[in-house]
Amino acid sequence: MPDVGEGEVPERSRDEGVARFVSGSILRHVVVMSATGSVGLMAIFAVDLLSLFYVSKLGDPALTAAVGFASIVQFFAIAINIGLMIAAGALVSRAIGANDSSGGRRIATSVTVHCMIASGLLAAFLLAVLDPLLSAIGAEGHTLDVAKRYLWISLPSNLLLGPGMLFTGLLRAVGAAREAMYVTLGGAVITVFVDPLLIFGFGLGVDGAALAVCVARVTFVAVGWAGVRRYRLLEAPHLAAILGDLPLVARIAGPAVLTNLAPSIASAFVAHALSGFGPPAIAGNVVIERLAPVAFCGLFAMSGSIGPILGQNWGAGRFDRMRGVLRVGAGVTALYVVVVWLLLALAREPLASAFELKGVAAELFGFFCLVSGPVWFFNGLLFLANASFNNLGFPFISTLLNWGRATLGTVPPALMGAAWYGPEGVIAGTGIGSIAFGVAGLAFAFRTVSRLERGVRKVAGSTIDPPSADEAVQAAPSSGMSL
Repeated sequence: MPDVGEGEVPERSRDEGVARFVSGSILRHVVVMSATGSVGLMAIFAVDLLSLFYVSKLGDPALTAAVGFASIVQFFAIAINIGLMIAAGALVSRAIGANDSSGGRRIATSVTVHCMIASGLLAAFLLAVLDPLLSAIGAEGHTLDVAKRYLWISLPSNLLLGPGMLFTGLLRAVGAAREAMYVTLGGAVITVFVDPLLIFGFGLGVDGAALAVCVARVTFVAVGWAGVRRYRLLEAPHLAAILGDLPLVARIAGPAVLTNLAPSIASAFVAHALSGFGPPAIAGNVVIERLAPVAFCGLFAMSGSIGPILGQNWGAGRFDRMRGVLRVGAGVTALYVVVVWLLLALAREPLASAFELKGVAAELFGFFCLVSGPVWFFNGLLFLANASFNNLGFPFISTLLNWGRATLGTVPPALMGAAWYGPEGVIAGTGIGSIAFGVAGLAFAFRTVSRLERGVRKVAGSTIDPPSADEAVQAAPSSGMSL
């Protein structure tokens, strides 16, 4: 296959799909996909952080805390969307790797319909349980009222966010990293201008920040739709295919949703633990929760980018390259974290001042910047492992690791840390819990690749016939417990 420059669209890729990742430099594929994904993600997270920055300038820590509580609820919706995005990316990339372009279009169309239905139902459900949900994670009084109002404005737009996120997964599945980046970057650029206009120009305050979220999501869908049409990734939906593909999609999306719900549960518990130290501690944690994705967005991007690379190579039977993806991913994670850690440590005081953090809030934020490196390195290894399991037919392993991290790796150490060292102890405790799960996750990921290779060679001897999209999933074990 001729070498195609990033952003160039070969005619065949628009019609049939091209397996771009089964040859060439693994490092280049990982870096290019992750870098373009990072730009888009950083744009989203940076606008989120900028919105929080504007809210912090309103001079009321309770408002900052309210946005933080609302964001935790939003994360529950986003987790569902991510699960469907993972399923779409995994199944379509396998189809491309196995030269099954018609199967890829059918699955992409089915998942899009599933996503639209799920996004709408989830938004309605969360709005129905807002009061008990926000109260359970520590919101009360004026903070509770503001958080509820913010969510009543922004949550219905999840009906747009779900398909928008799904389209980025479909574009990455065919190697269209730049087009996937444009989806999130477009929404972010629009929001940069709309956010301050609504918050300050029209005097809407926190309500303006919520409306800006809705504007961004409209842009996501519009740009994403243009991208998937360009690559002809969708076809006219058929009820029989939509229903028939549901078990196939659910087999990956179900565990992936549970996997991505775990961090939301952990964040909710941390917010609850810190609520006992007052609004300043909550405000400090809100800035941490918003800054960390911006600083470490490369890790999130890499976990989303290596899935299609693994999927295509699995479809092509290139197990040597699959192991190479894991090795390269771990190395890039280490280098990236060291650089970001140093920058955070040096900039901790100016950043705290910029967000009007004082006293307990400033101390908590500064402590996070000093310990973030080791914590996020092991988190990055876990992200890498999760992407592998979700795309190689072992999503249940991701679920077990993430929920173990969110429960055993979060609750006991956070409670002990809070009792012994106060708010800083909560942050330190949750960080300690990431070590064992990050190491175990990567070790299981390598073992998963080896098990898949043994299974294929046992059936086909030395001849490896690339499976179709459906066959690849059906051949995968339903549970990774026997690994």
